[in-house]
Amino acid sequence: MDIRLKRAYETSGRSDGLRILVDRIWPRGVAEEDADIAHWLKGLAPSTELRKWFGHDPDKWSEFCERYLKELESDDASEDLDTLRKLLNDHKRVTLVFAAKDTEHNNAVALRDFILGGQL
Repeated sequence: MDIRLKRAYETSGRSDGLRILVDRIWPRGVAEEDADIAHWLKGLAPSTELRKWFGHDPDKWSEFCERYLKELESDDASEDLDTLRKLLNDHKRVTLVFAAKDTEHNNAVALRDFILGGQL
């Protein structure tokens, strides 16, 4: 399974495979027709409260991951998690698309680690 990460502001490429937006809100300034997003799984994004608390502060990264993974285990995320499981089974490569400026501390990174860690 090949799971890539890419900012929504980067140009899509054939090597991306299936592109899945994993943010709750659409990336500001990105036109839908230019984004090449196959699926928008809002339910996989952290809650607004968690996102605001985290604020992409690297010092809060560990706790953010713990809280985010608990949210992924909730009923609110179950439908989109099921969709993600099916997409991962049907495609050899997917790219999780996100808008955050911080490419090392964001929900797409935590979600990829969740998947690759066998928790999905």
